[in-house]
Order: sequence, then structure tokens, then C-alpha cells
Amino acid sequence: MDIEKLLKQLKQELVTLLGDKYKEFKPEIQKDITAFLDSSKEKLERWTLLLASSSITEEEFSWLLKSQQDLIALKALQGAGLSKIKMNNIKNAIIQTVFKTVLLSI
Repeated sequence: MDIEKLLKQLKQELVTLLGDKYKEFKPEIQKDITAFLDSSKEKLERWTLLLASSSITEEEFSWLLKSQQDLIALKALQGAGLSKIKMNNIKNAIIQTVFKTVLLSI
């Protein structure tokens, strides 16, 4: 499994997911997504390999991803005054996108 290729794909999908909805903040969103993926790279790689080898279940993988939710710092969108509820919805969408993308790559 090529983790660099997976991270590149994740970045593209996440920037598209958020960039289309918040066009005026796209450059800042790219920075925030890159920072999140960089800080989670080792864990994502380890968890993806565990999932691929059936050492953990999809449910366990999902739980592990959700544990990373607080690391998603969407500074540009926070600065724009989005409510906590909207921010949590966006973070959930990011986690779901990561989950689906990893499952499809295995």
C-alpha cells in the first residue's frame, strides 16, 4: 500500500469537499487539510495497514479516525465565524471522507 498516494488522494478529496462549499477560503483550507494529514500521517498509515491485514475491524478503524477529530483545525472557517455545530458537521464529513477513501483503497 502506497501511503503517500493515499494521502495525496485524501488531500484532493478533502480540498474538493470543502473548497467547493467555501471557495473564498480554499487556499487556507488547503493549508488546514495539509496540516491535519501531516499530523495524522503515521497513525493513518498504521491504522490503514492494520485494517488491510484484518487486525482491526472497520468499526475500530472508524473509532480511531474519530479520535483524531480534535486535530482538525479549520482556522480559516473558524475565523469566518462558523458555528460550532457547523464546524463539527464539517469535521464529521472530513472523517467520513477519510474512512470511505481508505476503505476503497484497500
